[in-house]
Amino acid sequence: MNDQIRISPIRLIGAEGEQHGIVPTSQAMEMAREAGLDLVEVAASERPPVCKIMDYGKFKYAQSKKQAHKTHQQKLKELRVRPKTGTHDIDTRLNQARGFLEEGDKVLIKVQFRGREMQHIEEGRRIIEAMLVKLADCCKVEKSPSMEGKQMTALLAPKGNK
Repeated sequence: MNDQIRISPIRLIGAEGEQHGIVPTSQAMEMAREAGLDLVEVAASERPPVCKIMDYGKFKYAQSKKQAHKTHQQKLKELRVRPKTGTHDIDTRLNQARGFLEEGDKVLIKVQFRGREMQHIEEGRRIIEAMLVKLADCCKVEKSPSMEGKQMTALLAPKGNK
């Protein structure tokens, strides 16, 4: 960057991406100073090396933002249903779960039982098993369905761990 470029001449690219051709390094530095920008070596292995006039601070900031945007923190998403939940509502929950799994998040499926519903635990197990079968193509079961108090839970993880 700037005074660290020792080789002369260089192939120069302007601030807007225009080609200036092969110019002496001192002339390129002068052009960068006049524009109030930095002269940055972008391809050192080429002959002559390629340099670009740009705002180096802004460039580094944009690169760090891109890098931070790429990383995805895995989250745990929870989907709750009841034993009497209708099939259309369960399909909607399946679509939500599929979206979460494709984004790389884990999904906790919960069937909550209230009052007399506790006498029909097999209905809740049937719902969870059906959901697991329909999601089998995009997930793996990390924790199989089990009762925890008044709720039955199953934990799913994305198949292609990102």
